[in-house]
Amino acid sequence: MKLKICGMREPENIRAVAALGPDYMGFIFYPLSPRYAGDLSPESVRALPRPIRRVGVFVNETEQQVIRTAVHYLLDYAQLHGDETPEECRRLNRILPVIKAIAVRTEADLAETQRYEGCCTALLFDTRTERFGGSGRRFDWNILNAYSGETPFLLSGGIGPGDAERLQAVRHPQLAGVDVNSLFESKPGHKECGLLQPFIEQLKTL
Repeated sequence: MKLKICGMREPENIRAVAALGPDYMGFIFYPLSPRYAGDLSPESVRALPRPIRRVGVFVNETEQQVIRTAVHYLLDYAQLHGDETPEECRRLNRILPVIKAIAVRTEADLAETQRYEGCCTALLFDTRTERFGGSGRRFDWNILNAYSGETPFLLSGGIGPGDAERLQAVRHPQLAGVDVNSLFESKPGHKECGLLQPFIEQLKTL
């Protein structure tokens, strides 16, 4: 079970969280997000130790700007969290691996994944809200049983410190990992290592 910790924006906090050994770390390049990382120095991201992978999160951004940001911060993945079309994902995925976020509230929302089959490296299932993620709300994980695609996915949306055990019940052949954010924070963009460490230790046993 892979772990992505998203919404990082403070250099010291980035270093502290990196020491816990997550698989991916996410940086949000969406100016309207309270976790906007656009003013973060590239060195803070580039200095992440391997094998931690750097993920840039974008919302309805141009392909050119995504690529410029990826080069600037040495990103390994682009997570597209807006209304990007399958063709836009396909084009970018030839240059930089794409994780396409799919907003989920009901089983019917998973039909959207069919359009992106073969266009992305991975999908991310997040709770459908009026915003682009970061709501701290969870959708019904039983809905995942309706997903029959071949693209691996990350599970996101309202996953908190006490959910490692609940994740044991989620059995799906394409489940690649989980994405956590706001429920591990003391304020937007600042993750609490005291909450993350036991969660990571439990997650490693899954």
